[in-house]
Amino acid sequence: MAITKETQIGKIEVVGQYKSVQVRTDTVVMEDGEELSRKYHRHALMPDAVITDEHAEVQAVCNAVWTDAVKSAYKAFKDTQEI
Repeated sequence: MAITKETQIGKIEVVGQYKSVQVRTDTVVMEDGEELSRKYHRHALMPDAVITDEHAEVQAVCNAVWTDAVKSAYKAFKDTQEI
């Protein structure tokens, strides 16, 4: 009996005006190729996030949708919120 545990990117979604990237990470426990359990964790990334520790797929999506225009618009929005 071999029990293994792995983490997978379950879903990547882009939502909202400032292209928030929402990531669902699945932790899967398997025994001899049969799934025993699956748990989910979600986190969201905004255009000012540091993404160097994110999975390569997540980085690719962020780099694709976070154009300079999106980053500038998000920075302007944040600046108005701090006043």
